[in-house]
Amino acid sequence: MNQLSYIFLSLLFLFMISCNNENRIPDTAKTINKPLKITPDYNEITIPPNMAPLNFRIDEPAELYLVRITSKSSTRIIVYSNDGKIIIPSSEWHAILDENRGTSIAYDIFLKKGDWYQYRSFKNYIAHEPVDRYVIYRKIHPSHNTWSEMGLYQRDLNTFDEETILDNNNFQQGCCHCHSFLNNTPEKILIGIRSPEYKSGLLLVDKKEVKEIGTRFGFTTWHPNGNLIVFSMNKPRLLLHTERNEMRDIVDLDSWVGYFDLSMNKAKPVPSLARKDRLENYPVFSPDGTYLYYTEAPKLWTDTKKIPVPEYRDVKYSLMRIPYNPHTDQWGEPELILSSQETGLSINQPRISPDGHWISFSMCAYGCWPSYHPNSDLYLLDLQVKRESGGYSYKKMEINSDECESWQGWSTNSRWLVFSSKRNNPLYNRIHLAYIDQTGKLHKAFVIPQKDPDFYASYLKTYTIPELLSSPVEVKGEELARSIRSTEKIPMEMPITGATVKTESRQIYHQ
Repeated sequence: MNQLSYIFLSLLFLFMISCNNENRIPDTAKTINKPLKITPDYNEITIPPNMAPLNFRIDEPAELYLVRITSKSSTRIIVYSNDGKIIIPSSEWHAILDENRGTSIAYDIFLKKGDWYQYRSFKNYIAHEPVDRYVIYRKIHPSHNTWSEMGLYQRDLNTFDEETILDNNNFQQGCCHCHSFLNNTPEKILIGIRSPEYKSGLLLVDKKEVKEIGTRFGFTTWHPNGNLIVFSMNKPRLLLHTERNEMRDIVDLDSWVGYFDLSMNKAKPVPSLARKDRLENYPVFSPDGTYLYYTEAPKLWTDTKKIPVPEYRDVKYSLMRIPYNPHTDQWGEPELILSSQETGLSINQPRISPDGHWISFSMCAYGCWPSYHPNSDLYLLDLQVKRESGGYSYKKMEINSDECESWQGWSTNSRWLVFSSKRNNPLYNRIHLAYIDQTGKLHKAFVIPQKDPDFYASYLKTYTIPELLSSPVEVKGEELARSIRSTEKIPMEMPITGATVKTESRQIYHQ
């Protein structure tokens, strides 16, 4: 039998078993009161009403598989499979989600092993609140010495469609690293670029207009008014060691925080955030633009040209903020929010929910690069409690695993948290979503679905820096690459500080 005949007969078989499904449900199946393992694990999770189908594999050998998805509405879905892959029809899936917002759907699972057997059902809970439809992320090989293939991508969470925003093959395998967006929209975008061939800079996208600022920056954040950009200047170095399974680490030898107005081509340091004896990092504005949050640690060395061993393992960052008045361009005095002395850990990557209620962040044993720390976990701090009681309250999120969690972001409605996790494989970050209710409870997280349930098992790139967007990025990758290759750059006059970085680095670290 040739391959074409085999494919035809397989399709015919699936068509025949899908016909007259109502009469084929094995109502006399023997009951086995135990759950079946499914991959990915979509058991008892809360999902958005606009999520793509949660296709999964049943990890149990059988002759035939049947899954019946039922709900309180009259809609139900029946899927047959002869290989354990449950591929849910998209139109029927979206109909059942839309009809059951705020309630749940149940999965009844039947396996044919000579006789039919029914296993324990499981549920998905459908939230009222949708997630922003698009998620942006970078994909890169996990090894530090194979970073030359990378890109920036956007995924439609309502479907399985993925689109390339920027492929580094278009600019001589340079790096597209940190990116930030204005208020969960693609109206204004910043993309950090490092390129030995075309020099380093910051891509500035205003709607569809693309320019490049001819200076290398670290992490960036938009003021909510869209006119002001705050940035960090970092001097990171890669360190390889043999003290744990994850051999890599990042040491930030020097850093400071500055800002510039788009109407002016001159950057300025944020007062008190460019000191020689401190390391400042991860700036992010509050939703109302009145505070800049950041992390800070004492700098335990004076030589910024070599890795300080063993001092780097004693560096622990605290969470800080400083008030800002955009009308007068005046900065206030720094305020300690959460001290590393209190937590015993190093605080990194703070992100604030758009409603201003929560700050999410990661914590690890030391340093500024949690994605290289297997013990990195996610935490949540309640800003509303501060306003009501005068004290800050924080907790370890319920969604953590035994592996590394990092790089989080919020949905526009503050009900969904997106983050990177290595819970399924310590080498590879995958993008996960979790629902957070009004009390701050995080519901069980789940990996974003793929059309093929086996996709993640064989995909050899890691996902980092996820950002949720309400609408898609429309600027084309060739326009971005053309700006990188162009010799026309926006000049930026940088201030000289004790932490000013004067050297270029080709090391790539966002994994």
